[in-house]
Amino acid sequence: MMPTPDSLHTVLFDLDGTLVDTAPDLAAALNRVRVEEKLQALPLEHIRPSVSHGSRAMICHGFDIAPEHPDFERLCKRFLEHYAADISSATRLFPGMEAVLDRIEALGLQWGIVTNKPAYLTDPLVAALDLSSRTACVVSGDTTARRKPHPAPVLYACEQTGSVPQHCLYVGDAQRDIEAGLRAGTGTVTALFGYILPTDDPYSWGADIIIESPRELLACLPQT
Repeated sequence: MMPTPDSLHTVLFDLDGTLVDTAPDLAAALNRVRVEEKLQALPLEHIRPSVSHGSRAMICHGFDIAPEHPDFERLCKRFLEHYAADISSATRLFPGMEAVLDRIEALGLQWGIVTNKPAYLTDPLVAALDLSSRTACVVSGDTTARRKPHPAPVLYACEQTGSVPQHCLYVGDAQRDIEAGLRAGTGTVTALFGYILPTDDPYSWGADIIIESPRELLACLPQT
């Protein structure tokens, strides 16, 4: 259930495709592997929709292979090596997101990150974007025993921020984000500006609201 603006305590964000646009750096890493494999680089817009689904999905999409392929694990490992080596050159907050974070902070509210990205990638990225001192919590894919769509990461973020789920909002661009938020009992927001696959049906995920730009989140905040 959506918290009222006056009852809102904490806004939680998925990372890739919701808080920040990581697609350019992830696509560059994928294309470096393709070039190593004597393949042509792919356009960013071809790669972008798969980004929220993680490295394995990107390898499947970028090389048109299944996880059972004999080269899959090698390619995935090489992709992550390239990405870790250049994690933030072109990554930025989505347009309008800085204004949302500024407003959350000005109101004395908290915001945090709940991502399936592993901590060894999440932490340096958050630090490189100068967000470490601003966020109330960072929950990575290996912080809890279960990852989204399990509600454990969202519930852990609520615990870390001293918030009850009913006073929290979770914003994400993938079905697992919305499912995790719903199961945890937070309000949920689908971010259409994120990485939505052509086969996705975000209107069927059951989010409390759906937004097309970060600035639409301002309406969910106290208006005083």
